Amino acid sequence: MASNTQIFSLSLLLTIVLANTTPTWSLKTDFYKKSCPNALLAIKTAVDAAVAEEPRMGGSLLRLHFHDCFVNGCDGSILLDNTSTIDSEKFAVPNNNSARGFNVVDDIKAAVDKACGGPVVSCADILAVAARDSVVALGGPTWAVRLGRRDSTTANRTAANNDIPAPTMNLSALITTFKNVGLGVSDLVALSGGHTIGFARCTSFRSRIYNDTNIDPSFARTLQETCPRTGGDNNLHSLDPTPAKFDSNYYKDMLTQKGLLHSDQQLFNGGSTDGTVRRYSADVAKFKEDFAKSMVKMGNIKPLTGSQGEIRKNCRRVN
Repeated sequence: MASNTQIFSLSLLLTIVLANTTPTWSLKTDFYKKSCPNALLAIKTAVDAAVAEEPRMGGSLLRLHFHDCFVNGCDGSILLDNTSTIDSEKFAVPNNNSARGFNVVDDIKAAVDKACGGPVVSCADILAVAARDSVVALGGPTWAVRLGRRDSTTANRTAANNDIPAPTMNLSALITTFKNVGLGVSDLVALSGGHTIGFARCTSFRSRIYNDTNIDPSFARTLQETCPRTGGDNNLHSLDPTPAKFDSNYYKDMLTQKGLLHSDQQLFNGGSTDGTVRRYSADVAKFKEDFAKSMVKMGNIKPLTGSQGEIRKNCRRVN
């Protein structure tokens, strides 16, 4: 029989572990089953319409969820506009003139609130579900989104500048950035595959196409026509050859040194992640399976639950 000392030690250990663990058990896939049974259908309908009108929006909505979760957790903070008390993350370097889809989120919010009879579903949950539905709309995998997040009442531009992975990062910096939010190397490689949909601005890949040596020369010359040394910061190029299809071409490009971003090509540059890139390039089903698992994991980063935060009436501002 365990001694009182052993029981106390075990209790103390559990207390410490629980205090440092995100309470993801409070997130549930059926969180809105009773309070708003039509919530997920309303989100899906709005996302499908937006992506059908502009396929690029699928990648944009996925990116909003990604950038939200990397800054103090998945709490909808990226959606808050600038005010006298809110230093909006929209103006952080990774998001300014880059993050988009906010009007679509407004439309989704209106549709969901109509279906629910009021503000029942958080903006943070809307981002999580919209990301999943965007991926599905473009031929990607589905996954069960855990729900019950609440919305933050503040934003953190400084954290957005520091914590969101940058397109100029090398592999070690990428690994560290993901580790800082509880994600591993396998998550890094799988989630980077989100770049199989969408576009990037010239300012994000200019340095790569003029300075990097691990790039196919003809690929670089083609990109230079779109992205001059000066000017054209907002000129766009697809992140892989099929930006409206969720496939494994993103990884295939890296095998021939045609990753668009410096950070992309770092995943296949003689380092520890080369093997996974090869595997995903040859096995799209495995990529999709791992991507879905890592999306669930990312969606569980430090959610506000219970009485924390609020359910915003307008995703752009606190109540």
